[in-house]
This record gives sequence, structure tokens and C-alpha cells, in this order.
Amino acid sequence: MERRAPKKYLIVEATGDGIVNLQEMKRWCRLNPTLAPLNIDPDRDNSQKLARAFRNAGWEVIETATELRISRTPESAAQAASMLDPEESVDDDGESSDETAFALERQLQEFIATNLPAIRVNGKRLRLYTDDVGDGTEYPTSSNRRIDILAQDDENNFVVFELKRGLAPDSAIGQLLNYMGWVKLNLAKGGNVSGVIVARKINERLREAIVMTDNISLFEYQLKFDLRPISKATSNQ
Repeated sequence: MERRAPKKYLIVEATGDGIVNLQEMKRWCRLNPTLAPLNIDPDRDNSQKLARAFRNAGWEVIETATELRISRTPESAAQAASMLDPEESVDDDGESSDETAFALERQLQEFIATNLPAIRVNGKRLRLYTDDVGDGTEYPTSSNRRIDILAQDDENNFVVFELKRGLAPDSAIGQLLNYMGWVKLNLAKGGNVSGVIVARKINERLREAIVMTDNISLFEYQLKFDLRPISKATSNQ
């Protein structure tokens, strides 16, 4: 019998600007002892007992196939549900949310790569960087990691793209700088290297972080859906 992965217990904190923060329940309790329910000990009590304490204290508890999300208010729970789509962890075709997320990120990558000439970074046109190693998408680095999109501008300066299908975490800056440093050392040959983070949502912390640098740009993407009518089936006879 295949063993299921243990369920994650998460504290959900939603902000008014549409950002949802998730933190492991026991870690949150240790960091916020005055906000946690009374008479609990995250180092002694198991996750089920802690979750019951939150529920008894009036917190909203939403359970999915893989997670148990705990929110202070119904509004926070609803905001998290709308953004994280817990009801779609498995769709009607049996496709998991991980597969859907991977497909979305791949489509985002393909869209940007295809439309790169129409994207301006620092006012300059871009093109995919190609060499004997790769074609500019999923470009491999020496640390066995891959750059989502590697481009060059009109002056042959490099532009590194880091793509995030949802909310861009704070760690995206560090990850992007790592890739930019690698390109500077291995490909740029004295040229400039800039970076781009593309995400569905950019939070204020990322906007503040790039104040200290002039070579990182932030973009948010939007999904647009069009509907077309489909006629009913007709007899072949």
C-alpha cells in the first residue's frame, strides 16, 4: 500500500492587499505565543491537539487533501481559499493541483519566450540567448539549477528571468541574484546583467528590496479568458 505524505498544518494570515502568508503551525506558535490559544505547547503537543485548540478558540479550520489551514477570521479563510483553490486539489479529470501549477508555469514561460521581442526591459528590446548549451529557456547553470528564461538586449547585455506562477516569495530576490551572479561570472564577459521577476502578485517587500538596486525589474502577469459558443451535437445519420 502506498503511504500518503503527512498532512501539513498551516497558519493562514491574509492581508488587505490580497497577499496570503502561510506558516507551519508549530513554528507560528513558537514565534507568536501571545496570539496562540492558551494552554498549548508546540514542543509537546501533537499537531492534531494544536489544531483542536485553535478550533475551540474560534479560529477557522479548512481541511484539504494535503493541508489543514487555520485562519483567525472567516474573511482570511475565504481569501486564502480563493487564492489557493483548495477545492481544486484534484479536478474532474483527476489532474492534481501540482500538475496544474506546473502546466501554468510552463505556459507562462512559453508565452514570455515567444513574445520576448515585444517586452521592454530598461527600454531595450530582448531576444532569447542561444548557444551550444541551450536555447534560452531552462538554461542550465553549473549548480544543476536552471534559469527560467535567459535573454539578451540590443547591446548584448544579459537579462535573467525568474518566473513565479503565484505570489513571488521574498526568496525570489536571492534566487535571481544567484542566477545573475552565475551569468556574470560565466557568460557576460564584462557586460551588464539585469534581472526580472514575473509573478501573478508582487508584494510590497519585494518592491522595497529592489530600491537598493537598479538592475532588477518586477512584472505582474494577468490571465485573460475568452469564451466561444459550442453548438450541440448532431446526428451522423
